[in-house]
Amino acid sequence: MAAETNNIPEKNPERIKILERIDEYERKGLWTMDVQDDPPTRPLEPGECDYLRKKLINKIKTRVTFKKVLQMIEQLSDAHQFILKGAVGDEKLAQFKKQGAIVTCNHFNAADSFALDIVFDRYLGRCSKNPLRMTPGRKFLWRVIREGNYTSNPGIYTPLFQNCNTLPLASSFAVMKEFMHALKTVLKRGEKVIVYAEQGMWVNYRKPRPLTPGAFRFAAENNVPVIPVFITMKDSEFFDGDGFPVQEYTVHVLEPIYADKSKSLKENVEEMKENNYQQWKKCYEDTYGIPLTYLK
Repeated sequence: MAAETNNIPEKNPERIKILERIDEYERKGLWTMDVQDDPPTRPLEPGECDYLRKKLINKIKTRVTFKKVLQMIEQLSDAHQFILKGAVGDEKLAQFKKQGAIVTCNHFNAADSFALDIVFDRYLGRCSKNPLRMTPGRKFLWRVIREGNYTSNPGIYTPLFQNCNTLPLASSFAVMKEFMHALKTVLKRGEKVIVYAEQGMWVNYRKPRPLTPGAFRFAAENNVPVIPVFITMKDSEFFDGDGFPVQEYTVHVLEPIYADKSKSLKENVEEMKENNYQQWKKCYEDTYGIPLTYLK
């Protein structure tokens, strides 16, 4: 529950351990490591994931899940546990209304992609009054997720990971072929796909982390742009269930990045990745007013 600033709750010791682990991993340069303990997982089997939601039952599940997500976000917003202050540069999205794109974003909260849903909503086709609501002809953001989040994530997030237009990666070569086909299909349809190029989620970590190449390879191979997004945070006057300030989010839509057709795939991937990181770095430094430095 939210609390007033003059009644600061006690901080959860487990959350403190996570923050200490973040500092440790930052010092060691373990940028892609998860800082929270993941549950045991299992690999996806061929045909297990209906990537393109072709089956009627999965279409229904998606509609029902998005309706519940909308209700959840409204409840969290009313309780001051999800605070989206606004967006900067989102007018750039108008040019991509009918074009597929890879969207990169810093990853710091299990619900950070829903901030992107809200900001992108007006640019994704025929939209309803409320973001995330399923309406004919509209397009959604898809999400690339880790395999274990789809197969083995317990609790309330299970339906979200399985039904919110997710594209789970896989350890099986056969399943990865299904993934790549689905990715190519949704991009060709003009839809947008979020790829967390930092990989592991670091809770409320404000700095940009070095990026992995996958997102940029997906973009270059499918001849679509990368839309870099960086979410900045500010402590609010409210507190979360762990006794830490709820963060106020501002979504920054940065300059799109395109592959150079005169260069090799490898060259494009490296240059696009570096371009993305430098844009995130500048956004961080301009917003917070401090140079980007890491613990050593």
